[in-house]
Amino acid sequence: MTLSLEQLQQDATLWLIDDDPDLLHALQQGLELSGFHVQASTEPGDLLNRVSTDTYGVIISDIQMPNANGMELLSAIAELDAALPTILMTGHGDVPLAVEAIQKGAYDFLEKPFPVQRLVDVVKRALEKRRLVLENRSLRQSLDDHDPLSQRLVGRSEGIVYLREQIEALSDTNVDGLIIGETGSGKEVVARAIHDFSARKKAPFVAINCAAIPADMIESELFGHESGAFTGASKKRIGKLEHAQGGTVFLDEIESMPLELQAKILRAIEQRSIEPLGSNKTVHLDVTFLAATKEDLDILASEQKFRADLYYRLNVVTFTIPPLRDRREDIPLLFFHLARIARSKYRRDIPNLSPELVEQLTQYHWPGNVRELRNYADRFVLGMWNGFVQSTPTSASGDLATRLHNFERSVIEQELVRQGGSLKATYTALGLSRKGLYDKIKRLNIEVDNLDG
Repeated sequence: MTLSLEQLQQDATLWLIDDDPDLLHALQQGLELSGFHVQASTEPGDLLNRVSTDTYGVIISDIQMPNANGMELLSAIAELDAALPTILMTGHGDVPLAVEAIQKGAYDFLEKPFPVQRLVDVVKRALEKRRLVLENRSLRQSLDDHDPLSQRLVGRSEGIVYLREQIEALSDTNVDGLIIGETGSGKEVVARAIHDFSARKKAPFVAINCAAIPADMIESELFGHESGAFTGASKKRIGKLEHAQGGTVFLDEIESMPLELQAKILRAIEQRSIEPLGSNKTVHLDVTFLAATKEDLDILASEQKFRADLYYRLNVVTFTIPPLRDRREDIPLLFFHLARIARSKYRRDIPNLSPELVEQLTQYHWPGNVRELRNYADRFVLGMWNGFVQSTPTSASGDLATRLHNFERSVIEQELVRQGGSLKATYTALGLSRKGLYDKIKRLNIEVDNLDG
């Protein structure tokens, strides 16, 4: 979330340097009255020993002083951290020198005399830029410091931490498992991580999308066939299960597998053997079976739409992937991780993540989960996206009543999106009564799917 202006000012330190004690005192007083913490000095002396690459603050220095030189100070700061904002104060005759300082990395310069409020405004902008730099560095550092599994399954939320712990705990076993998650949540990513951090990592990982293979071909694809086993079978074919020998078979969207084939898969899992079509020879399997679904197989089994015995056989260990809306604290880190992947793919630099963009990312509902987030990360790196467009932008013109009408409608519509369309969650979040929200929806002509929901 974006910090308030008061929080930004309380957390920051301003280093104020000028050889004129009266001006120094006046500027310090003005900045402190504006809510800033100020360290003032007539000499830059120990400044460089008190700032670092983690410093959240701004340096404000005169450019010409008897015992110091603002340009030399700027160069020293640039060697320490070129992104630490330095604001230079200058007399009229030093303006060309100040322009040179800007070219060498100074954030801004102010020509004396100037009102304190002007300095306050420049400092606020400099602090916002500094905060942005530190937040982006923190994201990079968090990713760089992670162990290999954490770099694969990015996040600090309870659900993701537990998922990684499961994978690590089972890394030396050959246990079958069921991966449960919504569309786009990363089920295949989890399956590959389970494989890559197991004793089978050097053997094949064979992913099979049960929904993508035509029903009349899936048996041949899985079990293989002998030459002449059916019309068109001109030569012998090794099935995907046999091809995975020593490794892992990943059955994605297993809820889409035809019921008649589920019995044969169950037999293959239980007996660890198959018979290719047209063959009487048994092929023994040395594989781990992982299956993934976006549906509740327990419910499907009770409705006889999925074999209960296959469900219970697969459900030895369940790996549950929480949707993005339930792990919002992971979204900035995950977005930056995906942006780094996009950077390698498109050979583009990653733009800085603004606080406003981070807030939008964490508030959005993400119905497409990580897959949708990846698309936005790609667009972000390509320079084609810088935040969501409001469904009803507030009007910058018109009378007060029109502006208030547009603003109120925009706030309610955005909260409805953030709450996934839930009216109850929306009026609770906005501090309204049920009737109060409904009255506003009708008065503001806001479209909702179900006003009684």
